[in-house]
Amino acid sequence: MTQVKTGDTVSIHYTGTLSDGETFDSSDGREPLEFAVGAGQIIPGLDQAIPGMSVGDKKVVQVPADQAYGQKDPNARQAVPRADIPADIPLESGTQLQMQTPTGQVVPVMVVDVTETEVTLDANHPLAGQDLTFAIELVEIKAA
Repeated sequence: MTQVKTGDTVSIHYTGTLSDGETFDSSDGREPLEFAVGAGQIIPGLDQAIPGMSVGDKKVVQVPADQAYGQKDPNARQAVPRADIPADIPLESGTQLQMQTPTGQVVPVMVVDVTETEVTLDANHPLAGQDLTFAIELVEIKAA
């Protein structure tokens, strides 16, 4: 049987869960996820688990935070004056917004705290600091 090697394009079905068992993402009911193995298109811990698999293989992969979305960076949280945010933007904790850096890069942020004078925004990935588990099934291999 053909086995996946770095550079191959593969399709997988997957279910990603947190350490408490909560599902955070799944391809269930959707097309399989397609990506080039080793090209940095998915998180490193999952990418590294694919080589050597054959079509039809299933496995469960434990991905520590450092091999997923990294640890939470306290420097990625920033308090901004509430007056600097347009009045028509909803400012409830958990609201996802986009900010633009001085160089024009768009950065997704989440509102984590709102006071009368400040809004605290967090640019960490929502899954930063979390160990993840993926149940995967290899559906297709397109050799490099």
